[in-house]
Order: sequence, then C-alpha cells, then structure tokens
Amino acid sequence: MVSLDDAVLARMERGGKRYEILVDPDLVDDWKSNPENVELGDLLAIEDVFHDAKDGERPTAEAIDNTFGSQDLMVITKMILEKGSIQLTTNQRKAFVDSKRQAIIHHVASNAVDPKTKLPHPHQRIELALDESRYSVDPFKSVDSQIKEVIDILRPLIPLSFETCRLAFRITGKSYGSVSQLLREYKQKEEWLSNGDWACVVEIPAALKADMIGRVAKRDSELVVKEL
Repeated sequence: MVSLDDAVLARMERGGKRYEILVDPDLVDDWKSNPENVELGDLLAIEDVFHDAKDGERPTAEAIDNTFGSQDLMVITKMILEKGSIQLTTNQRKAFVDSKRQAIIHHVASNAVDPKTKLPHPHQRIELALDESRYSVDPFKSVDSQIKEVIDILRPLIPLSFETCRLAFRITGKSYGSVSQLLREYKQKEEWLSNGDWACVVEIPAALKADMIGRVAKRDSELVVKEL
C-alpha cells in the first residue's frame, strides 16, 4: 500500500460534487491497462472515497449509489480513474514526465538504428532531437502509446530504421541458467549439444546486437556467437 505522503488524488466531478480517492501514481498506468493485475490494496493509500480527501469529508451511501451505481470500491476506483483526472504536484508531474521521457528515449535507442551505419543512435542524439521537436511527454499516457507519436516526429530529424538480426549462441552448460534468462524473451529455438554445450537462436532488435553479445560474454567467456 502506498503511503499518504506519496499518494496523489484521483478526482471526478458528477452532479456538482467531487469524488476523490488517494492512489499510487506509479500503479495508475498498470491499473488502466489491466485492473486484475493490480491489487486494490496496493493502488489505494486509503480504501475509501471522499468528497474532499484533505478534510476527510465522505459522500453518503446514497450519493455513491446515485453516482457509481455500486458500493463496490473496485467499480468506483475504475470509474474515477477512467473518467476523472489525476492531481499531481509540480514535482510529481516533473518526475513522471522525466521518467517517461527517458523510457521513450531508451526504447528508441534500443530498437532503432541509423540505416546507413547500422548502429544505434546514442541516447544524447535522440534526446536532442526530441528537444528540437518540442514534443511534450504526457505524464498520464502510457509509454507504449506515446512511442509511435515520438517515432513519427523524430523520423524527419534523425534517420531511423527498425531492423532485427538473428544470432546463434553456443555456451557452456555451466552458464545455461544465467544466459537462458537473459535470452528468454528473444529465443526462437534451442538445443543441447552432445558435448554438454547449450545452443540457441534468437531474434533481437539490431540496435541491441553489440550490447547483447557483450552481456552474454560476461556470463560465459567461452561463448561462440554467429550472426545468421
């Protein structure tokens, strides 16, 4: 459960009345995407609804029924989050914007390459292009929903190509545990070799090629890798 100091207000107005809940700002996106994956106790600082959370003023049961058609706190919370607004402080808003901005930049750097050099763009180059575009990151929209907008805006400013590459790795059996975890989401096929080595084929964003090989090499100094 988020502390009261870290919680923010989610607010909705209906029939001239305000309805407020205190929520964890970090979990709002998760809740909107998939409410079943977020425990209500983790999302809410206080499992209650207010007309004015600051003064502790609570609506009557009749007002709750008339507004939300239910006394179920999950139903009420979902409606407020979907139809209301999040009241962030200036510092909270800045922190959210900065966090999502860096996540967007990281995504572009990790998935796109310069089509001429086939190398990823440095984070700073992407950040400068984003500054030049004057794109305003929305603290209330998910990173995924903003990435396409950012890519469309960046394309006229820096060359972007979203390519993938296929790599075949062969590692010693003793390194299987740590390496297989690293490659799991990209793995296409795998097999154990007669000498006890483990081999697999992965498909990854071309921008991750050098970084991925380096990370696997740190886990197995006897690594053999080939681009297919």
